[in-house]
Amino acid sequence: NEEIDTINRILPNTPSGTLICHIGRKTDAIRTWIRSVLRKIVHYKAEHRRYLNEAAATLQSTLPLPNDDVIFKNVIPFLELPSYTFEREDQEGGI
Repeated sequence: NEEIDTINRILPNTPSGTLICHIGRKTDAIRTWIRSVLRKIVHYKAEHRRYLNEAAATLQSTLPLPNDDVIFKNVIPFLELPSYTFEREDQEGGI
């Protein structure tokens, strides 16, 4: 919610493009904001993964399972976030 408020505060005071140059400061501001949001998503996904690994290790040490890989094969895939990495937009020059 704070991120949405940030861009909503920035855009009204940012000049747009001119007739000659269609890309203005608003475009730059939006791109910068999107990059910031994507960096935070990547950070939070990595943090989520660390918590999953920690929880899996705790489960492995406390549950009497015949095979330690049961958690990593069955539980972790269910809890993981989608693997979408935003690479397509980066490669197209859109972000």
